[in-house]
Amino acid sequence: MTGILRVPRSRGAFCGLLLVLLGAWGGLVPFVGPHFHYAYTPDTSWTYTSGRLLLEILPGAATALGGLIVLGSRNRPVAMFGAWLAALSGAWFAVGGILSTLWTAGGVTAAGTPVGGAGARVAEQIGFFTGLGLVIAFLGALALGRFAVVGVKETRIIAREQEARDQDIREQDARQQEIREQEARRQEVTAEETAAPATVTTPARADASNEASTADDAVTADDAGVPEEDGSADEADAPGKVKVTS
Repeated sequence: MTGILRVPRSRGAFCGLLLVLLGAWGGLVPFVGPHFHYAYTPDTSWTYTSGRLLLEILPGAATALGGLIVLGSRNRPVAMFGAWLAALSGAWFAVGGILSTLWTAGGVTAAGTPVGGAGARVAEQIGFFTGLGLVIAFLGALALGRFAVVGVKETRIIAREQEARDQDIREQDARQQEIREQEARRQEVTAEETAAPATVTTPARADASNEASTADDAVTADDAGVPEEDGSADEADAPGKVKVTS
């Protein structure tokens, strides 16, 4: 589901760039157009009116914002919101001047009146409002349609991402299974060591001391069994000596 919501940025690059440019045109042309005698009244440069704010500045800014969203977003719902914003702004460019007669006095449009001859007035109506709004609405609808469709390339990307996620899940399961097996083997070894009888070991130094004590006892026993020889016996047995008796 997450992969379906993502789109490549190239999907809306062309429409987004055109929408940014058209939005900038729609918001700036009433202020710079009088330099070229291409304007609505008041035909002076950089003159602010409430009609220009409502009918040109705000829809131009909204169109540029929608174009930026379409141009840079990789999230499908967000990009579709940008396309909708641009399309609605284009529609307002096309019909806003006509609807503005409902809140102005005398039934005149809030945008003013075009200056110049008949041809100039037609070009100003197309370039300021009607034609500009139709082109913006068309590009917004085109971007909206492109984002509403899941392409073959996106399907392949989604499939590869899903396969990678499945592989990660399998590797994690294998690692967890190995950890469980090692823990089971460790518990078996611990149980065997606990069940085995304890072996009493005597230190080597204690063995050496016991052996030395045994040897001393043996020597003592030998000395006790041998009688002590008398010196007189030695003298009697010695040759050349005469025993004198009284």
